[in-house]
Amino acid sequence: MPPGGRGRTPLDPAVVRSSILAHPPWRDVQVLGSTSSTNDVVADAARAGAGEGLVVVADEQRAGRGRLDRSWVSPPRAGLTLSVLLRPAVVPERWPWLPLVAGVAAARSLGAVSGLDVRLKWPNDLLVRGAKVGGLLAEVTAGAVVVGLGVNVTTTRQELPRADATSLSIELGRSDLDRGALLADLVVGLGGAYLGWSRTGGDPAGPRAAYRAVCDTIGSAVTVGLPDGAVLRGRAVDVDVQGRLVVESATGLTALSAGDVTHVRPDA
Repeated sequence: MPPGGRGRTPLDPAVVRSSILAHPPWRDVQVLGSTSSTNDVVADAARAGAGEGLVVVADEQRAGRGRLDRSWVSPPRAGLTLSVLLRPAVVPERWPWLPLVAGVAAARSLGAVSGLDVRLKWPNDLLVRGAKVGGLLAEVTAGAVVVGLGVNVTTTRQELPRADATSLSIELGRSDLDRGALLADLVVGLGGAYLGWSRTGGDPAGPRAAYRAVCDTIGSAVTVGLPDGAVLRGRAVDVDVQGRLVVESATGLTALSAGDVTHVRPDA
């Protein structure tokens, strides 16, 4: 696929809406040609009092954010960049599970559509054969949760910002991927997972088992950059009932709610 988006087909708003709005909890779908950040658009709607179920997707995102204030920028129409507005009827203490629930749903949807084995790096990077193909970011604002999702779909090797990233097109060896169909699968799958989690009052038991089953971080040697600048080295052994990564190091077990995780290769 040519760099810069030439030849890539824009999303069809009517098709996108019809494929998503029949599935709860989605009530409003906005398809934008270009925006700075879909998370910002949805956060502004949340602060203005918008109800749950808003989906905003953009063919181009110019200033998207990932975890730890990293940028997420994709060439026009090369990937999927979207955000959704949720207002969980669940005690806030269990809200940290929501991005993990969303991560499992995204991994399952991508795997089902592509046939690839899509895994997760804690907390919610989407991996194929150890390379990052997408990621999620959840932000709490105005009593709501904004969940953003980015996936590299037809991004070429030359367009990727880092060597350890990939795209569905690269992994499958083909560029004729239907972003609209993939978008519908992702959003419908996320909605179903969210409603299932909500019906249990946010009980972490089911999500924890599902997350552990697709998390490549568990069992891996890791280095973790901590928010205070320290670095923890050890082996990731579990994700606890609060969604924290449990790392075994020379000083014992440490449960982490935040950190920049790097998987250490056996030969590194």
